[in-house]
Amino acid sequence: MLDIIRPDDRRYPGVRHVYTATGSPAAVIRPRSADEVAEALLWAREAGGPLSIRSGGHGLSSVSTNDGGTVIDLGELSSIERIDAGDGLVRIGPGARWGDVARALHPWGLAISSGDSGDVGVGGLATTAGVGLMGRAHGLTIDHIVAARIVTADGSIRTLDAEEEPDLFWAVRGAGANMGIVTSMDFRAAPVPMVAHATFHYGVPRLAPFLRSWGETVEAAPREIGAFLYMGGGEVVMASVVFAGEDTVAAEQAFAPFLKIGRVLGRRAVLTPYASVVTRTGAPHYGQQGAYLHNGFAVHLDGPLSKRLETLLGSQYGTMVQIRSVGGAVNDVPTEATAFAHRYQNFSVTAVAPGPSASFDAAWEFVRPSLDGLYLSFETAFSPQRLTDAFPPPTLQRLREIKRKVDPENVFNQNFPVA
Repeated sequence: MLDIIRPDDRRYPGVRHVYTATGSPAAVIRPRSADEVAEALLWAREAGGPLSIRSGGHGLSSVSTNDGGTVIDLGELSSIERIDAGDGLVRIGPGARWGDVARALHPWGLAISSGDSGDVGVGGLATTAGVGLMGRAHGLTIDHIVAARIVTADGSIRTLDAEEEPDLFWAVRGAGANMGIVTSMDFRAAPVPMVAHATFHYGVPRLAPFLRSWGETVEAAPREIGAFLYMGGGEVVMASVVFAGEDTVAAEQAFAPFLKIGRVLGRRAVLTPYASVVTRTGAPHYGQQGAYLHNGFAVHLDGPLSKRLETLLGSQYGTMVQIRSVGGAVNDVPTEATAFAHRYQNFSVTAVAPGPSASFDAAWEFVRPSLDGLYLSFETAFSPQRLTDAFPPPTLQRLREIKRKVDPENVFNQNFPVA
């Protein structure tokens, strides 16, 4: 029997919201198996109204809750299993959180690059891309998926890999939210017993020259380096830098150029399990962090882009900007290999405001000409133009052909629908 939580259920306050948005769905269904996911989907289709799929509920795009519709919450599908000790193969449910995954994989000497928050659910990140702190060393999260099981709009439970339903397997790795509900994924994890993790705080009176230097330093760094930069509009800038390995001498050498970028106010470096980099807080979600996001990719942090970001952060819209490194192993994968097609840029740039505003949109439009592409999990303003930024024309055409076959009625239409 399906576990259906309605507004009069005492559990409802704990499942109605997500981290970045409040919601009031008519029902939240928590399936415990792939068969129950198929049953829940049929129930939701018969009930009508909006349909949201939730893995962890942290998703910044805020589409995993709704008002008056159904949420299929995959939190009970959270198993983490080792299925081939010799090949690093693990099977993970979409409702697992990445912090729990990192902690489970560490005793096996394994890790999967997975963003910078351990509270994020596996399903949403691993069907979009997964831009993580080990990306330059080991690629995107989707690059580690070797098989998946998915419930499509007709209620079928399908197994996908490179040989069995290869088109749908291609689509799931980058546009999975358009194709169905993933119920488990098989990953080939990387052998990463330990990482060196450094944090830097810089005093930055002028942002544009600092950003140019930061970009050049990241691009020149060895592939073991992944670097995320966080800016909040003041003169203090924070960086999180990971060396994906346990060679402390090599890590120290790789970190050294980051001490020359600007005035260092504080620094700390430790050799640690990857699980301590993406720790899970377990905090409940109740819409506590309002977020309205714009995003794009960049090949370089060149002069024009750096100056435009400096202007954006000085615009006083309560903006936070994060710059994530990509490149390296991410760009070793051919553009056409997955539905995520951005395989030549070196940086992902995201601006976050507390809520939507025309002024923030206009400030971002000033930045956008210096960007190329889009990471759809970090974009809350859907438009046809943004869709083509996320999926270049050849990718979008192929996605639409697959969508017509597996979801002709556009059931899955809440997260950058390609139909």
